[in-house]
Formats: sequence, structure tokens, C-alpha cells
Amino acid sequence: MDRRRFLAVGTAVGVGLVAGASPARARGGAGAVEAFPARQRGLRAAPPDWQALRQRLGDRLVLPADPGYGTARLGFNELDDGQFPGAVAKCATADDVRACLDVARGHGIPIAARSGGHSYLGYSVPDRGLVIDLRAMNTVRVRPDGRAEVGAGARLIEVYAGLAAAGRLLPAGSCPTVGIGGLTLGGGIGVLARKYGLTCDRLDAAEVVTADSCVRTADAEHEDGLHWALRGGGGGNFGVVTRFTFDTPPAPGLTVFIVPFPAGSVAQVVGGWQQWVADAPPELWASCQVSGGNPPTCRIVGCWVGDPSGANQQVDRLVRLAGTAPTGRTVAAKDYLDAMKFMAGCANDTIAQCHPTWEGGRLTRTGFVAVSRMFGPGPVDPARLTELMTGRTGVDLLLDSLGGAVGELAPDATAFPHRGSLASAQVYAGATAATEDRVRAGVDEVRDGLSRLGAHGAYVNYIDATLPDWGRAYYGENLPRLQQVARQYDPDGVFAFPQSVTAA
Repeated sequence: MDRRRFLAVGTAVGVGLVAGASPARARGGAGAVEAFPARQRGLRAAPPDWQALRQRLGDRLVLPADPGYGTARLGFNELDDGQFPGAVAKCATADDVRACLDVARGHGIPIAARSGGHSYLGYSVPDRGLVIDLRAMNTVRVRPDGRAEVGAGARLIEVYAGLAAAGRLLPAGSCPTVGIGGLTLGGGIGVLARKYGLTCDRLDAAEVVTADSCVRTADAEHEDGLHWALRGGGGGNFGVVTRFTFDTPPAPGLTVFIVPFPAGSVAQVVGGWQQWVADAPPELWASCQVSGGNPPTCRIVGCWVGDPSGANQQVDRLVRLAGTAPTGRTVAAKDYLDAMKFMAGCANDTIAQCHPTWEGGRLTRTGFVAVSRMFGPGPVDPARLTELMTGRTGVDLLLDSLGGAVGELAPDATAFPHRGSLASAQVYAGATAATEDRVRAGVDEVRDGLSRLGAHGAYVNYIDATLPDWGRAYYGENLPRLQQVARQYDPDGVFAFPQSVTAA
């Protein structure tokens, strides 16, 4: 099953932890961000001493001539397959990361950490740069007090499984192979956000290797500015996070539901959905998924913290507000792990089957283009939105509800600024190298059309090469403070990349 088309791709796709960028032009047309900005001072002309790093890592350092390089270099998005890192370092400890930085720093090459490899623009697999691969750091350990220590390379479904075994939960996204690192650092929009907040809202502490190879603990009492920035400031700006400590609440019973509506009813459903989620209790999360066509179609996919009777009452209210009868209704009680597997599109799979790795050839990767806007706080005109999606076969608009616990914090309480938004809006379409330019143009048209309808701002985890005024769109009024933190911890631009906060 194509999980990205099953559910909102996006509740969970993040950029690499320390984004580096390709020296080649970032993908996109007019307005695209240009090449890797070599801002490092005191650069040495000689290439890094990879053999010195190999003495430390052994065969965990993969160079272009080594067996396995052809798959070790790959990210999830097939559109990035033209990027060829100079080395891939499979790190198992923070000291491994320090060794990587000691060897590569100062040579002017991009340096990027890779958690899940799902960076929308391939920033976690920089061409001719160093990939600090964290996927061996995937342990999930729940303490007796409910706090969970999670390795930065853990895939989301691994995190869910580890927490569920201890009766705990973490609000996060739906894509099972996404890395916890990029997701958390960009904010972490997900299916339990309205009840329990964003993933970053649950971040108590982070172990971070900064550009000077120092291992630091960032929490409310130590490196508090860095701790603030790591909660929504986006991957790639401040250092390589190697371990997270999350505050995890007990996992209750959940109810999932899918409600499809007939073709021709998008305007009514989107209008009703916006009113529905704006007034909903925090126990309700719902995604309105509009597929372009003639006419467009839509369905609602959601999760209710509680039993099916409560979920059915909420769905009944949606139907009344939409004034349109659905063509079906699926409502099912699930425990936490089964609900997350359902949302991931792998309800009948084992945990291992939910997160296959492409290194072993067991995962069909995909090519895609995706961008974003943020709805609200006011509604978007549903009739004009329907017009925008008319005729756009192959393009999906995925609206994920916010509000509830997300909106209880001030926009500057963490680096994530979109606290007053009604929903995130992701525009997604599959693409190949041959169709990328055409698909991107269409996706960008929908993004810009949403902006004309009043949906401004954007989600940094859906990082976008052609987004106008992207720094303010991602970070709002938090941008100057983020730039200050980035300059403090990376004054020489070791982690420079086209859409870093200091480049905004």
C-alpha cells in the first residue's frame, strides 16, 4: 500500500537533523534557493582525511568505491537520486559523530545528519558532502517515571512500539519510516496533537553534538536557548541531536475513523470540516483529504481519544455541518499501537514490515513533490478551494487539524510559531525525474492559490525550494531569535545549507 496516499504524508516527514545541501542548485524553478553557501571561515583546500575517519569507524564509513555505497547514499525521495555524497558515516554513538565533525569540519563540504532519510529536498544526502547516518541509534527506553529516552535515528513505528510496550504514548505523525529526529526538530504535527501537543512540546531534553564537537545537554536548565530552538526550529541549524528525552503520557484507548464523501461535495465538506474542527474538543483530530479531479473528491480520516460512541457522535456532527451524506463510514476501536499502525497504512503488518529498509531492497521508494501552507486562524473559502483543486488529477491536498493543546502555548514559547493555525495544508503529488518540473509547477500553483485565499505561513518539515519569503513563512516572528542561536552554536557555518535559518 502507498502509505503516502493512504493518509497525510505529512504529519511526519522531516528534514535531516543537521541539514547540508547539495552544491548543485536546489530543485525548483524561478525563485529557487541557490547552491550550498560555503560560509565556513578558515577553509582548507585539501579534502577531508577519510582514512583517518575509517580508522575510527571501520567499514561503517562507506565511500563511493565501497560495496554498498549505491544503497547507503539513498534517501527516500527518488528525485534526489542524482546526489552522490562523498562519504556516508554510520554512527552508533555521540563520539562517532564528534569524530566525523573533527575530520570534515573546515573543508567546505556540506555536512548533514540523516535520521529517516525523508528530507523533502534531499538535504540529508548532500552531494559531495558527508552524511552522518544516525539510524543505528534507534533504542527506545522508557523510565519508571514515564520519560522516554529515544535514539535520534529511531523510525517512528519503532518509537510507537517501544512506548506502547510500556503503556505510554508520544504525539507524532503517521509515516512509519520517518525518523524521530527530523520530525521532532521541525515541530511534529501528528494524529494526537490536539490532545497532547506537538512532538516537540514533549521534548524535555536533547543530547546534541554542536559544530565544535562538544556534546551538550539542552534542557530547561542547561543551554536553554538551544533547547528552545530545537523545539520547532527545524533540522540542520544548530547541531546533530543524538538522543531525545520525551515526557510521555499514559496511552488510552483510541478510535480511528474514515468517512468518504461523494464526488461534487468538496466545498460543503471543507466548509463543514473547518467549522467542525474549530469547535471540536481536543480529543478529536481529523484530516480532510482532497484529491484533485473533475470534480475533486474528499474524505475525512481521524482519531478520537475515547470509545467509538464518542467518535460516532463527532462524525454525526460533521455530517450535519457538511449537509452531505457520506458514502460510507468506518469506525473502529484500537489500542495505541494498533491505531498508529492503522494511520500508517500497515495495520495488518508486523512492526518489522511497517518499517522495511531500502538498503535490503525491501522498500519501494517513491518520487514526490510536496509543499505547504498554514490555515487560519480563520477559515478558507471552501468554494474557491474547490476551484483550485478542480482538474488537478494526481494532486492531493491534505489538511491536518491543529488547535487544542497546540494552541495553548504562545507562538514564542517554542520555536514553532503556528500556534494559532486551524490546520496545516500539504500539497502532494507523485513525480519522476521526467515529470518533476511539470508536477512542481502544478503543486506550486496550488500553494500560491492557497496563499491568495489567506493561508500563509508554511511548515518547515515540508521544506520547499521555491517558497516565497521562506524564513518568515517557516518561523514567523521567531526567526531573529533562531538566527541568534544558530550563530552562537555554529558561528563558522559548518552546517550551512540553502534554507538554514542564518540564510533566511
